[in-house]
Amino acid sequence: MQSPGRSAALLGLLFGLAGMSTSAVTVALPELAQDLHVSAATAAWMVSGYTVALAVATPAHGRIADMVGIRLPLVLGIGAMALGALVSALAPSFPVLLVARVFQGIGAAAVPVLATALISARWTGAERGAALGRIAGVAATLGSLGPLVGGGLEALGGWRWAVALPVLGAFAIVPLWRVSPARGTGERIDGIGAVLVATAASGLVLLLQSPSAGVMAGAVGAALLVAGAPLLALRVRARPNGFLPREIVTNTTVLRSAFAAGAVPASWFALLLGVPLTAASWGWTPFATGALLVPSAVVGFVSPRIARTLLARLGPRRSIALACPTAVIALLVAAAGALVQAPVLLALAVVLVSGAFGVGQPAMISSVGAAVRDAQRGVALGIATLVFLTGASVGAALVGGLAGVIGVPAAFCLLVVLPLAGLGALLVGGPDRVAEPVPA
Repeated sequence: MQSPGRSAALLGLLFGLAGMSTSAVTVALPELAQDLHVSAATAAWMVSGYTVALAVATPAHGRIADMVGIRLPLVLGIGAMALGALVSALAPSFPVLLVARVFQGIGAAAVPVLATALISARWTGAERGAALGRIAGVAATLGSLGPLVGGGLEALGGWRWAVALPVLGAFAIVPLWRVSPARGTGERIDGIGAVLVATAASGLVLLLQSPSAGVMAGAVGAALLVAGAPLLALRVRARPNGFLPREIVTNTTVLRSAFAAGAVPASWFALLLGVPLTAASWGWTPFATGALLVPSAVVGFVSPRIARTLLARLGPRRSIALACPTAVIALLVAAAGALVQAPVLLALAVVLVSGAFGVGQPAMISSVGAAVRDAQRGVALGIATLVFLTGASVGAALVGGLAGVIGVPAAFCLLVVLPLAGLGALLVGGPDRVAEPVPA
């Protein structure tokens, strides 16, 4: 575990398990709804609840890691993810399942932000770039295999087996405990700031989820956002070094990199949801749909090398800029495949977007990690990852909500706006900020 490659592989597996909590479960929703006697729309809340919790808790894990070190919040988060998955698999009713999934999402939120913070804290230069690329590559591989694994587990033992998959993350606790830094700044957490960040973030994610989650989710999200955002701005002004440091929210490199890179998971999750929807409309089984996505999983094995090469030759900003148009091409290819009923085009589209994800995520982390001081790296990565995961929520929500209204091909075409906007954000503004090291 002292090797960056081994550490990155294990962290990538955890990141992938967190992502498979969505991609592997979606194919099991019909059986789950029937077994627990709820409607399909109600059953979808187990996905939305997990996604909201995952996104909202991310900054809290990053800030706590800055204060107490990475070790404790990382292993507690992994433990909560595994325990939530176990309770979900054993849930006797849908309310119990939903609460367990939210708890699981809160724990799983530690994985993406602290995995990257761990790599950024222990390694530098080419080793860091290669390790970040491996995390993204392994995560993309497992995410692409999610529908296949979920369909296979459902066929073997029912939906509970698919839901229980993240329990495997518990086996990573001991090796990560040994390798994770245990010291932080020792600052006390700004509780009011944390609550306001959670309120505003919950409102934003619920509002973005409303196309698929319903009008009530949109109304609650709008209310939380309207109430939380102004109060959060006042809190940042009053406590510039509080839970959300002013130095981070005014850092143009952090904001620009996170926004641009966030368009990539939006495209990725849109395809992970839209492709199965399209295949199901052709009469395909969940297992057959998962098999269609297997070629994209191969990208995960080569994307670390690609990411390392691009980061070394182009730098983080240009690497993200390359990932954005790749996502645009993937969405257009998927739209064409869905329109003319060409499975090979759908498979190609997911291959392309998986490659973009494998480059965009480590490039964002590299850019953000270099733009802030060590003492604020955790919260900066937390905010960037929040934006990154919010992008995923946008992609899934828009396809899920609009597919029945304008069709899957049109929804894919509409989403092209996001990576184009991300590319535009990268093309404006000055050079990226690089934090100066603090003298010893």
